[in-house]
Amino acid sequence: MRIVIQRVTASQVTVDGKPVGKIGRGLNLLVGIAATDTEAELDWMTRKCLELRLFPNGEGGKFDQSVQEIGGELLVISQFTLYGDCCKGRRPSFDRAAPPTRAQALYEQFVTKLRSSGLRVETGQFGAQMQVTISNDGPVTIILEREAAGGQPSPPQP
Repeated sequence: MRIVIQRVTASQVTVDGKPVGKIGRGLNLLVGIAATDTEAELDWMTRKCLELRLFPNGEGGKFDQSVQEIGGELLVISQFTLYGDCCKGRRPSFDRAAPPTRAQALYEQFVTKLRSSGLRVETGQFGAQMQVTISNDGPVTIILEREAAGGQPSPPQP
């Protein structure tokens, strides 16, 4: 699983010119799901996204607070292109990205896990052609990645 996290003052996603998700201060999450991802990766990523200290405390600009601590908002956008492999040729290969049906199910589980935090969580529209407007704050952009153990799916959790 790969996520590009951007600290934002505001972010919005539109489909066919109509807003489908909009937030104020918080995090914009561009989410790529790998073919090998399981609930273990979702749990780890959820915790990291909610707990990473990416916001200043107002005293010298240190990263001392998480999105949870500031009561921020989250805009979560699916982006299979994060698994684009450009090593060969001129056209990216997306072989490592999860097939759409599986990716959508895991993406929706991830969104549900984030919503359980109590924070406001908005989304894009899975599989749609989206336009994303991001007011990156800082700018602060972090890339998170977690692969299933050995690149294989983790065993199901009881």
